[in-house]
Amino acid sequence: MTYDEAAFNSLLETIKLGSQQRTRIREACAIAAYREQTETPVIKILMCDDAPQFKLLTEEITLCWIHDGRHYKKLNPVVPLHKALLDEFLTKYWFYYHQLKEYKEALDPNKAIELTQQFEVLFSTHTGYQQLDDRIAKTQAKQKELLLVLKYPELPLHNNASELGARVQARARDISLHTMSEEGTKIKDTFMTISQTAKKLGVRTYDYIRDRVSGECKLPSLAQLIHEKPQVGFASP
Repeated sequence: MTYDEAAFNSLLETIKLGSQQRTRIREACAIAAYREQTETPVIKILMCDDAPQFKLLTEEITLCWIHDGRHYKKLNPVVPLHKALLDEFLTKYWFYYHQLKEYKEALDPNKAIELTQQFEVLFSTHTGYQQLDDRIAKTQAKQKELLLVLKYPELPLHNNASELGARVQARARDISLHTMSEEGTKIKDTFMTISQTAKKLGVRTYDYIRDRVSGECKLPSLAQLIHEKPQVGFASP
């Protein structure tokens, strides 16, 4: 049996549960329904920043190397030796990252084995700087998620493009706070989506909207351009 949101919430009200328990049940059922439905493709792999809300959404999760690297930048050593140890490790960290980028282009199976071994050695490092060693251990614990690219080379190593897209919404919220109605929210989201998609595709937003509003439709649709440029938004730093 399939329930809509209102019917499902009514069903939950008949059971004595706390608000957090209801939330967890809704989340679990939503994920299960998403995986069972056949109307849209089910995403198998999700790239994220290791936030807990993304867990269990997909069969596998790959983590963003840029996000992981930012944790090291948050360390603020005072002792000169600790600063030198951090700088030395970060040099090795980003050198390893660029080796992963090279692997994505070469696709050498032997290199994948070598990179796995290098990861285990690099992130088993003990420097004596406790905060750095704790951070290294946390990266080591995410080996499977950070190295999923060795299994699926088509995966990006970071999701900076998605992060930048989300910041546009955040900046609009900081300036205008929020819309006054649900219709206003839909309009804002629609035009923001058109604007940012056009920007990534190299299309002037004004020209595109004018083309559509005028009815000339001389420009190809954004959907068509996305289909022609499937890798848009995956530029590496």
